[in-house]
Amino acid sequence: MDKFVIRGGRRLSGVVAAQGSKNACLPMMAAALLAEGVTTLRNVPRLADIETMADVLRSLGATAEWEGPHELAIDTTSVERYVAPYDVVRRMRASIAVLGPLLARFRRAEVSLPGGCAFGPRPVDLHIKAVKELGAKVDLRGGYIVAQAPALKGKRVNMTGPAGPSRGATANLMMAAALAEGVTVIENAAREPEVADLVNMLRAMGAQVDGGGSSEITVAGVEHLKPCEYEVMNDQIEAATYLIAGAITGGDVAVEGADAGYLSLFDERLAAAGVTVEAGGDGIRVRGSLPVAPLEIRTAPFPGFPTDLQPQMTALLSLASGRSVIVEGIYPDRFNHAPELGRLGAHVEVTPPTAVVNGVHRLYGAYVMASDLRAGAALVLAGLAAEGETNVRRIYHIDRGYERMEDKLMSLGASVERAQEE
Repeated sequence: MDKFVIRGGRRLSGVVAAQGSKNACLPMMAAALLAEGVTTLRNVPRLADIETMADVLRSLGATAEWEGPHELAIDTTSVERYVAPYDVVRRMRASIAVLGPLLARFRRAEVSLPGGCAFGPRPVDLHIKAVKELGAKVDLRGGYIVAQAPALKGKRVNMTGPAGPSRGATANLMMAAALAEGVTVIENAAREPEVADLVNMLRAMGAQVDGGGSSEITVAGVEHLKPCEYEVMNDQIEAATYLIAGAITGGDVAVEGADAGYLSLFDERLAAAGVTVEAGGDGIRVRGSLPVAPLEIRTAPFPGFPTDLQPQMTALLSLASGRSVIVEGIYPDRFNHAPELGRLGAHVEVTPPTAVVNGVHRLYGAYVMASDLRAGAALVLAGLAAEGETNVRRIYHIDRGYERMEDKLMSLGASVERAQEE
């Protein structure tokens, strides 16, 4: 098991490039199941979650091979199975993305209930509702979602969930509807750019989909789809994480491929904290100065403040000149990073769904443990700003969403070493 050893206190500066988007790529890999043949995705990040989805596809009979550093070819010609087994699906919640494509192509799907991050329940109810609305019969048996439908039929479906629209369930419904009879109208669809990117890929496969990026998506079913070649959008959560790295170290960092449109609210909050933010045609640059000003933040579905940046912003605000309030509007229990930040000297008081962050003058290195992907990123950021040495354990969580994070940070002047646990 690997860990990061971080010697903090260094001011970061330089330029890094955003990687391809994990959250866009995972449903696209599943979408390859909708057509027989070879689909090629470009700008694919080399991540543990990508390998897990590739293993899910291989378990179904597909091949998934790297054709270049970030080019993945998925051949579904030999796919004959419709059962996604527990031993691979348990490793990642996004594996449920194969439910809609399998049901659309084979009229049957058996998908193990998925695993994933440990910061609270993220039920699959909306995914099940989505395929039921198109006429599928769904049972839960032996830890599997068992769905079957002689024919899927389009209809108007409202996708509102307890925390707002679901990106994953919207994607599953779009993929199932692409081969359904008639027209499906998805009301309260997720508006994230990753959903719009999937819409563009489905259109490249021959699907008739309109409304990506809006709250209403229309899918007119077709008889068959064809494989395609498609370039995945950049990962804006990863990009923002490195921008925060610049801010928390009082540095000067630019991220090529960071999208000011996607990150507009994030940029606004950084600027409100006293960070200089410059958005240009090829990316975003930040120049930090500590202490930052305290903020109030409430996470919400896009275009609100991203929940996937809440832990990283908590780390930054731990060095603010006052009291910040963070309300988690999507996953109320997503504060596993708070006690670990406390080991570094941060003062974070949590009463779900709210965290109060009382800024401190400095953080001190310590041993800390990542509990999930973004919590791990937050601990790395805090370690970069802390005095002395920080050991971040269980970084396999971080490897799920950040491609060789240590290399990018070292290119900016950080002292970060990947080492084996004793």
